[in-house]
Amino acid sequence: MDVGGKPDAWVEHQAVPDGCIELIRRHAGRSIWRNEQPPLFVTGLALRPATLRFSGDARFTGIRLWPWGWHALGGDRCADFADGWRAVAEDSPLAALLTDNGAQLPGLIAAFSGRPQSPIDAIRHVDSVAALVRASGLPPRQLQRIFARETGMPPRSYLRLLRFREAVAGVQGDASGLADMAAASGYADQAHMTREFRALGGLSPGTARRRAAGPFVPARDEPTMDG
Repeated sequence: MDVGGKPDAWVEHQAVPDGCIELIRRHAGRSIWRNEQPPLFVTGLALRPATLRFSGDARFTGIRLWPWGWHALGGDRCADFADGWRAVAEDSPLAALLTDNGAQLPGLIAAFSGRPQSPIDAIRHVDSVAALVRASGLPPRQLQRIFARETGMPPRSYLRLLRFREAVAGVQGDASGLADMAAASGYADQAHMTREFRALGGLSPGTARRRAAGPFVPARDEPTMDG
């Protein structure tokens, strides 16, 4: 992602939760999320909107990962840096995944090669905890323990983030009426969807539709690897 401006022309952007971890290398410029960020860092699971600031010459490469994929790579516990970011050491194995030439795919393929799929990956394809129990074949108590370890939250809360992620992608990429979009996204009605947008994203569905998808905002692209 290239901001594409002058160094002194700062850009402000509001990011919203999407249920993912993002490993980011900044190749040029500056970035601030509460504090100045180093060239290599990871953003945690967001539970609320965040205001990000970039210098106009900032340029980034990022890898979006599901939490269980992040942990499969040896990443820190998600609960330890939720709603924030953490610096990543340049001598960390994670640093090798984000090269200056942008060739991330071979490193990712090698990093995930031979790893079994996480039993909770099925949450991406269900709309309730009961459906997740059936799809994963795991008892509810075990699922609770796994989600506490992998995401720092119960399955129901993580499902809420995923539903919001899909709804944001939908309203930004589909011209359907908001009531139809609410139904398609699994909300009880448009008012329910609006409440969730305001609670998690700090904006209405209509505002989300008017804004173009920007850096670190949920879009229809999936995280790079499932883990």
